[in-house]
Amino acid sequence: METIGHWIGGKPVAGDGRVSPVYNPATGRRTAEVTLATEAEVADAVRVASAAATDWSRTSLARRAGLMFRLRELVSGHQSELAALITREHGKVRSDALGEVARGLECVEFACAIPTLLRGEYSAEASRGIDVHTVARPLGVVAGITPFNFPVMVPLWMLANAVACGNTFILKPSEKDPSASLLLAELVARAGFPEGVVNVLQGDAPAVTGLVEHPDVAAVSFVGSTPVARHIYETGTRAGKRVQALGGAKNHMVVLPDADLGAAANAAINAGYGSAGERCMAISVVVAVGSVADPLVDAIAARIPDVVIGPGDQETSMMGPLITAEHRDRVRSYVAGAAGEGATVVVDGSRPPAAVVAPAVVAPGGGDAGGFFLGCSLVDQVRPGMRVYDDEIFGPVLAVVRVDTYDEAVALVNANPYGNGVALFTRDGGAARQFQRDIQVGMVGINVAIPVPVAWHSFGGWKASLFGDSPIYGPEGIRFYTRPQVVTSRWPDPTPEAIDLGFPMNR
Repeated sequence: METIGHWIGGKPVAGDGRVSPVYNPATGRRTAEVTLATEAEVADAVRVASAAATDWSRTSLARRAGLMFRLRELVSGHQSELAALITREHGKVRSDALGEVARGLECVEFACAIPTLLRGEYSAEASRGIDVHTVARPLGVVAGITPFNFPVMVPLWMLANAVACGNTFILKPSEKDPSASLLLAELVARAGFPEGVVNVLQGDAPAVTGLVEHPDVAAVSFVGSTPVARHIYETGTRAGKRVQALGGAKNHMVVLPDADLGAAANAAINAGYGSAGERCMAISVVVAVGSVADPLVDAIAARIPDVVIGPGDQETSMMGPLITAEHRDRVRSYVAGAAGEGATVVVDGSRPPAAVVAPAVVAPGGGDAGGFFLGCSLVDQVRPGMRVYDDEIFGPVLAVVRVDTYDEAVALVNANPYGNGVALFTRDGGAARQFQRDIQVGMVGINVAIPVPVAWHSFGGWKASLFGDSPIYGPEGIRFYTRPQVVTSRWPDPTPEAIDLGFPMNR
């Protein structure tokens, strides 16, 4: 069985720590094992990154940009291989995996403009004979801790800006789908980046703790659940680090009575069940306003049988399995308990279509031979206080909350502790404009169900979806991975000056 290790100092490192199983979620079979970093291996990765940091920080912007362009070409040329690894270890269908790689590639393209992005500010003659300029300096060693659901895109959110800004980078990917991270590291090496600029450290909680607490790690970027995001933010900032920690979500899609019903129903299907609901920007709650509720629920329910569920490497599949058997069973429990809380289960997807599932026998090496599949569930008459509403389910379960008015819809969304993404479907431009001002959510879509910003804007929610003041990638990513240095200079004037002990004046 393949053992997946680390990438430290420009080469693969086998590692000698504990191991964790890696499954193919579509078959339930154990396909590999990943080595989990020891305390000594964390220290070694930080040491290697620290040793590379000084020379890399002094590398010219022109050379950094050239290397980023090479990396962009290599990632572009290996999209199929990266997507295949995502499908094999995460389970998402090939079209979804290719879309993930393409969105990550956008962040590399953004970082190719690093000479412009790091262009400083200059004030000539700020005071008599004094010039002032501001430059952006790198931080040193920075770490990225990324989730299982985007094993290529989220690492590139961090890696591209971090190294372009002159930092060295340690990636700690999810141990559930670790292989794509090693291919990314190999492409970085092939692009010509010096050894130690990008390192990959496989691991679980001890590796995370080691990076967050290490005194030579200057900054930590994290994407994952809210409890872990809060812990990493509090631990890292207490240690004097910069931390951007993106947490969980409960994204709502508000549908007004005037909305295009077909477009709204299609959007709910696509955003609710895409990637089996394992997206931090997935729509998990449809807020049906007034008279639109009954026809909207009927339209969504009518479309669910059209969702083809199957292995991600089959061209006909539209939705793949969930990441693990444990997560599948957790998601299933929400559907099973919804009716007992007073909700109406319109479509019960707690069991996948029979055609998808192989006989329920134990697979060699452990696991379910039938894979970790679920069907699409639709739950109506949901209210706050129910588990199906309150919790981040992270699976193919779409809840419908009915309200009478626009104001009730806004109040519902704003009362939710999460504030990652929200969408409004309407034909009314005035309502859409008002919604943007009223809503307390970081990313807003108007007739766009998944409003993930393009790479030259930044990604980040509000409230319990983001800890700290720094969204990720785009312009905010450049700011996070640099610190400003202001230089005030005066050169000798031919005119002699008298001694003056007064405080310097600017006027």
